[in-house]
Amino acid sequence: MTTIKPLISRQGEAQRWRAQFLKDVVHGLNRPQKEIPCKYFYDKRGSQLFDEICELDEYYLTRTEVAILQGHARAMALAVGEDCELIEFGSGSGLKTRLLLEQLPRPRAYVPIDISREPLEQSARALAERFPGLRIHTVHADFTGDVHLPDVGDPKARRVVYFPGSTIGNFRPDAALGLLRSIAQLVGPGGGLLIGLDLDKEESIVWPAYNDRQGVTAAFNRNLLTRINTELGAEFDLDAFAHRADYLRDHERVEMHLVSVRAQVVRIAGTEFSFEEGETIRTECSYKYSLEHFNRLAIQAGFTPNSRWSDPDEYFSVSYLSVD
Repeated sequence: MTTIKPLISRQGEAQRWRAQFLKDVVHGLNRPQKEIPCKYFYDKRGSQLFDEICELDEYYLTRTEVAILQGHARAMALAVGEDCELIEFGSGSGLKTRLLLEQLPRPRAYVPIDISREPLEQSARALAERFPGLRIHTVHADFTGDVHLPDVGDPKARRVVYFPGSTIGNFRPDAALGLLRSIAQLVGPGGGLLIGLDLDKEESIVWPAYNDRQGVTAAFNRNLLTRINTELGAEFDLDAFAHRADYLRDHERVEMHLVSVRAQVVRIAGTEFSFEEGETIRTECSYKYSLEHFNRLAIQAGFTPNSRWSDPDEYFSVSYLSVD
């Protein structure tokens, strides 16, 4: 029978998360370019809206990555190898994970890490039903920080991190390099990384993915303010902020912003923040690396690129990297 074991207790957790959330928001809104880390998009409602985004016609990323997995999951599983501890960063709904696990030979355990508790637990329950006998250790945490992981079995299982969805693109190149280095250290010699990467491409493909006609991405962006209002007692007027996303191709990234439509003052936990008309809060950067740029970062971090799979249009890439 499959077992699901949470590794982090809920005792005192809500207070710690709120304190860190408040600290990050106050720090970000005091910067010359106001910004809030995109990891805070993913409360329950934010995760639901992101799932809706993934179904949009304009949003090529998810369907392209899923198609790559459907065509090449067996080859990916062979690259990952058997008897591994599969650690997933940002597990989300678990669709892509299922496609990989269906082909993975005798995984020792599956360890999903996600900042949003409810989607994490829902995904773990669904995978537990699909894969009887698989040990699942859920970790409710921010994978960019210090995360305690289990040693699975004796001898210790070889670790492989699965990092789908091009989430690495949400990190600036220096931060991406730091995260890749921490992953290399986490998995150690003999370990690996299976990672999704959204590639540089024409604006006509990228821009609509962040500016959909139904306004789901705009609702997803503004939901961040709703979360701050609800959890931190802020007073954001959602109608006073507009969604904007630009593809800065020369800088290899999409920037998503919330634009103040008028001069205003917002209070958060007793602190006032002034906004000029047209001033923005940057809520996300999404890098669209060239493969050459990403491979340079991976090699600097201590990885060796091994195998790569892509779609015919080279919109998206999935790579397996190893630590020698």
